[in-house]
Amino acid sequence: MNHHKFSHEELFNVKESPVYEDGNGNAKTIKASLLSEYSNWKGTHYRLGGTTHKGVDCSALMQHIFNASLHQQLPRTTFQQIKNGQKISINDLKPGDLVFFKTSSRDRHVGVYVGDNQFIHASKIEGVTISSLDNQYWINHYETARRLELMS
Repeated sequence: MNHHKFSHEELFNVKESPVYEDGNGNAKTIKASLLSEYSNWKGTHYRLGGTTHKGVDCSALMQHIFNASLHQQLPRTTFQQIKNGQKISINDLKPGDLVFFKTSSRDRHVGVYVGDNQFIHASKIEGVTISSLDNQYWINHYETARRLELMS
């Protein structure tokens, strides 16, 4: 499989920019690439500290999704992931942006925005799922969003 590193411009600043070509020569967008990887994880149970299909936590899920869909490495924990990239307003979110939530005084939760006010994450209740940022729980716990500065 041929892996290509994309610049920040290629990934985020062009609306519906191609991410890579699949084996059939078809261009995939960031959103399509993220959703394709999501299909491999959908329904996987949440497990704190988990990093596999037997159980995964939110930050490990982000590591897997970013590595498999965008060929980018992320730090292991939400506390490390939130320190990366540029702060983005919730009104300026684009597919591929990380969204962070403060779920308790000590805990954070992370997901990846996929467009249409939706994000992929590892829910403690539903496992790996897609949720809406319009959900009152997520509105109440929203902390920040980050657009990663990806290697070119």
